Amino acid sequence: MKLTTWNVNGMRAALRKGFFRHLELINPDVLLLQEVRAFPEQLPDEVRSPSGWHVIWNPAVRPGYSGTAIWSRQPMQLRGTRLSVRRPDDEGRLIEVSVCGLEVVCVYLPSGSSGPARQQVKDEWLKRFRLWTDRRRSGVPLIFGGDINVAHTERDIFHAKSNEQTSGFLPHEREWFGKLLKSGWHDLVREYHGDCDGPYSWWSNRGRARELDRGWRIDHLMCNAAVRPYFRSATIHREAALDVSDHAPVTIELDWPDTGGSSAAALVGSESER
Repeated sequence: MKLTTWNVNGMRAALRKGFFRHLELINPDVLLLQEVRAFPEQLPDEVRSPSGWHVIWNPAVRPGYSGTAIWSRQPMQLRGTRLSVRRPDDEGRLIEVSVCGLEVVCVYLPSGSSGPARQQVKDEWLKRFRLWTDRRRSGVPLIFGGDINVAHTERDIFHAKSNEQTSGFLPHEREWFGKLLKSGWHDLVREYHGDCDGPYSWWSNRGRARELDRGWRIDHLMCNAAVRPYFRSATIHREAALDVSDHAPVTIELDWPDTGGSSAAALVGSESER
């Protein structure tokens, strides 16, 4: 099974820049999309209901902003679109599904780069998401992926020193990510590529950063212990970032047994219980 996460930086713009060409090259079984910035009805039929795919959209209430989607080659069951039934999410930042016996979560955590108010929103999301991950790190096989907007170590950012006080690389954000790993979650790209610089998944539009590969690794695919034995490889597709978005698609491959349906255990932690 191949799973890909991709912040497309606006679905309508991505379509004009070659989204489908790169999707065909990557050929995932499950695709997690962030920052779609569109309501489904604003998209052409081949995107709203693409042939050969099962699709779930979770747009933001605000037009042209945020939003997530999951595309799957196999039927999937929607489990939820927020961390808690008590806390609505008007920004469309999360989708959880069951597919082929695996729980898959697409998440787009807020950026705090626009100022203190949005950093406060981000910090609240980090706190709530950490509580959610604590409840899900064992038991049902689960992967979450998306634009997490946090680079963990100096290996995950080209200009580490000059960004120590920049949202996405703040000390408390890096500590948050480290605690995720210590609690039992696996950073699959880092585990596969080892102790090296990058591979980066996002680049600024300034200063030829994409061309020179001076980026950040903020797009992640993470799994719990139940999935880790099936993990085989991880790839960042930089070419798609050069053509389509400021983010690259990130792909993992699993030797996952095709169960042909949803896991019965997936009812654990369903939205109605959180």
